Amino acid sequence: MTDTSRTELAAQAYIYGFPLVFNLDQVHRYVHDGVGANPAAPFNTFSHARTLAGPADTFVTINNDTVYSMAQIDLSVGPVALHVPDTDGRYYVLQFVDAWTNNFAYVGHRATGTKSGDFLLVPPTWTGTPTAQTTVIRFPTTVASIVGRWACGGDDDLPAVHALQDATTLTVVDSAGAPAGLPVPDSEVSQDHLFLEKLRIWSQAFPPAPRDRELQDSFSPIGVTEHGASPYVSLSADDAAALADRLTAGEKNLHEALTHGSSPEANGWKLTFHAFDYNLDYFEVGAIDDPQFKIADPRLRIIERAAAAKGGLWGNHPYEAAYIMTYVDDQGTQLNGNRTYTIRLDPTPPVSAFWSLTMYSVPDFFLVANPIDRYSIGDRTPGIVHDADGALTITISHEEPKDATAKANWLPCPRGDFRPVLRMYEPSPAVLDQSYVVPAITRSRE
Repeated sequence: MTDTSRTELAAQAYIYGFPLVFNLDQVHRYVHDGVGANPAAPFNTFSHARTLAGPADTFVTINNDTVYSMAQIDLSVGPVALHVPDTDGRYYVLQFVDAWTNNFAYVGHRATGTKSGDFLLVPPTWTGTPTAQTTVIRFPTTVASIVGRWACGGDDDLPAVHALQDATTLTVVDSAGAPAGLPVPDSEVSQDHLFLEKLRIWSQAFPPAPRDRELQDSFSPIGVTEHGASPYVSLSADDAAALADRLTAGEKNLHEALTHGSSPEANGWKLTFHAFDYNLDYFEVGAIDDPQFKIADPRLRIIERAAAAKGGLWGNHPYEAAYIMTYVDDQGTQLNGNRTYTIRLDPTPPVSAFWSLTMYSVPDFFLVANPIDRYSIGDRTPGIVHDADGALTITISHEEPKDATAKANWLPCPRGDFRPVLRMYEPSPAVLDQSYVVPAITRSRE
C-alpha cells in the first residue's frame, strides 16, 4: 500500500465514509453514555430529554427550539412497533435517519398530522404483513436513528411535553430478540487508522445504497472491503504514515467543503436548503420523492453528505425545516464577539410552524453559555420588542446591551468566533424559492 495513488484513496475514503463513521459514533454515544440532557438508552428504547438543550449538550448544531426524544433502533431483532399520541396540533417530528445519514421517513405535524398513530418499523428484507391501521416504515439499514423534536414554549410547557414523550412508545415484536448492536473495531488498530477500521466493519454490516457500492469497492486497495482480520493491525511504518497523512488531508478537505461549499449564498448567508438532499433511494412515509430535493451530481452528493454530517448531523430536509447559516458580517469579515452586530428581519421569516436564530461556537458548533441562558431567539421568545413597522431588530454581542430594546432582543455570542443558524420550521415556498431574502448581519459602528 505504499503506492502514492493507493494511499491517496484514504483521503477520498474519508469524505465517503465520514457520515457513516461520525453518525455511528454518535449512535454508540447515545446508547452507552447519553448526550447532555438525553440520558443513555438501550437500542429500541427512547431517550427523552426533559429540558431544552443548553451548552452541556455537546452535540454538533443542536437546536434550542424543541425538546429531544432520541431512539437508536436495531432491527436485527426484527420489527419494532411505534406508537405516537395525539398532540392536539402541537408541532413535533420524528425524523428517521439511516446509518449513512439518509433521511428516509418522517412522522409528525407536517408528514402524518398530529392524531395518534401506529407504525411498524421493519428491516430491509422483511416480508411480513402488517396489521390493520398500521403504517410500515422499511429501514434501509438495520441500525438507524429516530430523531424526535417536540415544540416547547418554555419551562411552563415542559410537563405537557413530558406527557407526550411518555406516551410515545417502542415495542419489539419478538420480545426474545437481542440487538446485535454495532460491530466492535479491532482493539489493536492504532488511533491513526481507527477511522478506516470503523469504515471497514460498519460499511459491511450496514451496506450503502446500491448506487454507492462501486465507489465503496474502489477503496479495496486500502483494505476497506476486506473481511475477517483487520488489515490495519500489521501495517509497515511507511504504510501507516502514508495512510495517516492522507486521512488528515481528507479531514482538511472536509473542513474546506464545509466552510466553502457549493450552497448558494445571499448576504453572507449560506443557503443550505439542500444540504440534506443526498438521499436518492429511500422514501418511506413523510419523505418526499421529488427531484427538487435530490442532489443529482454524484460527486457533489458525496461531498455534501459529509459536510452536512460534520456541520449539522441529523438535520432535516428543507420541506421540514430549512436551515441557513453565516460566518461573516456585511463586510465579509468573520463574526467575532469582540464586535457588536445587528440583523433586522423585515418581514420575519414566513413559516407554517415557527423560526429561530441560534448561536453556535466555532469550530465546535456547540451552544454558547451566557449570563441570561439565552441560546436562541425567535418568534416564540418572551419579551421581544418589534419595531414600529413590525420588523424585528436583533442585537448580537458578547457584552450585554445597555439599551432596553436591544437588551430585550439580545442574542449573546461568545468572545471569539461564532456562527449563527437561522431555522425555519415548515417554511413557506417563498423561503425555498429564495424570494424571501434574509439580510446580512451588520457590524455596528465602533
